[in-house]
Amino acid sequence: MARSLANSRVRSLAVKAIPILVLAMLAGCGGGGGSKTASETTPAAPSGHAEIGTQAPAFELTDLTGQKVSSATYAGKVVILDFWATWCPPCREEVPHFVELQKKYADQGLVIVGLSLDAGGAGDVAPFAKEHNINYPMLIGADDVAKAYGGINSIPTTFVIDRQGKVVQRFVGFTSPETFEETITPLLAATS
Repeated sequence: MARSLANSRVRSLAVKAIPILVLAMLAGCGGGGGSKTASETTPAAPSGHAEIGTQAPAFELTDLTGQKVSSATYAGKVVILDFWATWCPPCREEVPHFVELQKKYADQGLVIVGLSLDAGGAGDVAPFAKEHNINYPMLIGADDVAKAYGGINSIPTTFVIDRQGKVVQRFVGFTSPETFEETITPLLAATS
């Protein structure tokens, strides 16, 4: 009887925990900027930093081979700029969707750029990128870039940038591929 009661309590706790885990995955991982510690989630960017309708901050970061890459490389493209980390479950869940979007829309001018906030840098990201057949640029994020984009307090935090380099949308937490597709389709259709 005692064992049955204990099993019943465990099942009850498990059922109650599932919605909390799902919400945590959808909300994103706290502690952007390379830290795995929980942090306050702030959906809106502070004034003057990568607000919708403003010019996206310029950056120069290192790719997985150690080469410097400038944001100017992506001028004239529609950019999905994703601040993420390999240890973050919702970030990992978005990766296959980004791979598919890159395949589908690259010829129309889409470029997805992953800005990794992994503390281990390329050593953490390169094996993950290879294992998941990532077909888009992966750069190693830096604190100054995260600050320029309004402070990244939760990951994934993803910006959609139009061909003129303006921030069109900011998503915090897991975002469906359909939402990204709805956002980028009109931007890709615009030629100037």
